[in-house]
Amino acid sequence: MVNKKEESAANGTEESESQDQSSSQETKEVKKEKDKNEMVTIPLSEYASQIEEIDHLTAKADEFSDGWQRERAEFANYRKRISRDLDTQKLNFKSDIIKKYLAVKDDLERALKNRPESLDDEPWVSGIELINQKISNILNTEGIELISADGLAFDPTIHEAISNEENDEVESGFIIEVVQQGYKLGDRVIRPALVRVSK
Repeated sequence: MVNKKEESAANGTEESESQDQSSSQETKEVKKEKDKNEMVTIPLSEYASQIEEIDHLTAKADEFSDGWQRERAEFANYRKRISRDLDTQKLNFKSDIIKKYLAVKDDLERALKNRPESLDDEPWVSGIELINQKISNILNTEGIELISADGLAFDPTIHEAISNEENDEVESGFIIEVVQQGYKLGDRVIRPALVRVSK
């Protein structure tokens, strides 16, 4: 059996330990509060050097930001230029292929224009007319437009004069006859119209 003196001594030790712990916690809290209230003092020379360092780093950051934005703008311009070049290249390829179709269309139109009247009822003539119409439909689908010329004023940007002739019926500078049809794709002339012009 534990005697009462030992029990009270044990209790006293526990109480003193808990009091020590609570007092040490209070001391730490007081110290923290003091640390918060204390002003940090930096020597003026060190403060000036820190401000200088901040200014230097800010200038560097601005320089990097400007460089990055410049590079970004240059890359955007590069992408636009490449896209434009590809579009131009596609248009050139398209124009080259269409010129080959135009040569065939010219031959068909010449054949139909110069056919003898006695052959008008022949079925093969109708077949050639259908082929010519089919080529015209293909060109229309691709956005190819006929250049207007007959009876209009001569325009060197879309017409090509093969002769200048005196003509009492047609005003000077106007087209007398279209020798070969011209075509354009949007604003781009694929082939100018070959014309005879009055002078």
